[in-house]
Amino acid sequence: MKRFNITVNGKAYDVAVEEIGGSAPAAAPAPAAAPAPAPVQAPAAAPAPAGDGAPVKAPMPGNILDVKVSVGDTVTTGQVILVLEAMKMENDIVAPASGKITSLTVKKGDTVSSDDVLATIA
Repeated sequence: MKRFNITVNGKAYDVAVEEIGGSAPAAAPAPAAAPAPAPVQAPAAAPAPAGDGAPVKAPMPGNILDVKVSVGDTVTTGQVILVLEAMKMENDIVAPASGKITSLTVKKGDTVSSDDVLATIA
């Protein structure tokens, strides 16, 4: 049995570790540290068939904090077009397809429900 001193958040712990069974494989990977949380990004609606326009729908109810584009702007897939606040978190709403913004149905300060159409891209 091996003993280790480990400090977590400034508090020291005395830990005993017992080896069980035979020797561990030499190529056993060490446990990876948990990755830092990524910024929350709300999922965007799936693109519609070509020519019909791709509706951008609200993934959850919330308030529009910012509108990053205007009607007539050209956007690329994944470009942030709106910022939606939901449950005190800011969520980037991204373009599901490349194209031109043909309509914006919301403005800064509007309240939206789940599945409301926020914009259309053609």
